[in-house]
Amino acid sequence: MKNSIYIFLILLLIVACSTPKTSVAVDKKPVTTVNDTVRIANEELEYEVIIIDNGFSTWLASMALPRNYYSQSYLETKNNLYVSEWNNRVSQPQRYNPNLYEMRIDYNPTINYGYEVNYLIYNYMIYFQNTYKQKLAGYVPSR
Repeated sequence: MKNSIYIFLILLLIVACSTPKTSVAVDKKPVTTVNDTVRIANEELEYEVIIIDNGFSTWLASMALPRNYYSQSYLETKNNLYVSEWNNRVSQPQRYNPNLYEMRIDYNPTINYGYEVNYLIYNYMIYFQNTYKQKLAGYVPSR
């Protein structure tokens, strides 16, 4: 059976569903809304990350530090902290906004997911914390 990490974060569902997916004229210049789904699949390792959140792909391209800026061990350590707190909040919908913390993230720190999977998860966690004014663990870099 293929093991997968799925992060389906459809935040602000009502807004996302009502957002037009076609070109919109602004100042007579067409603007196309980019499909904000980021997918990384590693067939060799049989894991994948799917992130759906308005604005994340733009943030990743423009604000995230470049690949190989952090070591894989650094990313794994931070991801373990962030995902642990994330899953803690998912299990407490009466305390934390269930619209932000919709589902658990299946992240096992004993598995080597590879650099790219860890890079995406880490950057999503930074994006999420900065965008939604959340603090999962310790200092949150602005990028």
